[in-house]
Amino acid sequence: MQVPASFEYRRAESVADALALLQRFGEEARVIAGGHSLLPMMKLRLARPEFLIDINDLHELDYLRLEGGELRIGALTRHRGLLESELVGRHFPIFHDAERVIADPPVRNRGTIGGSLCQADPAEDLAAVCAALRAIAVVLGRGGRRAVPMEEFYRGPYETAVGAGEMLVEVRVPIRANAGSAYRKVERKAGDWAVAAAGAALALDDGGRIGWAGIGLAAVGTSMVGYRRAEQALLGREPSEPAFAEAGRIAAEDCDPLTDTRGTEAYKRHLAGELTRRALTRAAERAAAAAGEDG
Repeated sequence: MQVPASFEYRRAESVADALALLQRFGEEARVIAGGHSLLPMMKLRLARPEFLIDINDLHELDYLRLEGGELRIGALTRHRGLLESELVGRHFPIFHDAERVIADPPVRNRGTIGGSLCQADPAEDLAAVCAALRAIAVVLGRGGRRAVPMEEFYRGPYETAVGAGEMLVEVRVPIRANAGSAYRKVERKAGDWAVAAAGAALALDDGGRIGWAGIGLAAVGTSMVGYRRAEQALLGREPSEPAFAEAGRIAAEDCDPLTDTRGTEAYKRHLAGELTRRALTRAAERAAAAAGEDG
């Protein structure tokens, strides 16, 4: 039987209380909400926090709203909330694509976007989504709030920019005109971790060419970010199959998959390219539809 190491438990009553507890207990403390990422690692003794701070009562961190040209997502927003939100689906259908293939209903009912991002698992679906969308993580600590771009938020596998005494409180996603996004994933069975997955987002300029592009990959290396070569290859081009195939090829070259029980390095690299192409194709269809509605 898998049993975690002993720990102390505290239930925070407010954001200020959670921060005070984090600062009091320091590096040995971890925040818990859904627990679907942290608890399995604790049972395997891969994570051994001495203090768990439960933030499930912090309802002020559970929200979805438009503000300042961004979609703002509270860190305690559940997967189910993202999946069922018409606001999210209208502006960023990539979230709905990803949420449909994340785990199962019990996990989606309790798991949160904050927990998913802070776990920093290289196979995490929402991490690849937020990387593609160039989301901004808002981290709160004793020194106040700081906005951290996704490429700086992830420091490596299971490591983020959230320091001791800090917590992720919000995710901000810029809203772009004439934009579309999509997520594509290959998994061994429904709800499983990805064998490989790709998120893509595009915005079209007034001439119908690609004016902005974002790509995030999951399960094909140690990082979900850093596919700038593939993104740059799309800029200024008409959204077309040759352009998307080239971007997929470059993304496949730049990822760094490992052979494991889910597949060989060569197979995962092939999937990275193909799924990038498919995600870009669907994102472009949605961007064209958005441009038509605005026009």
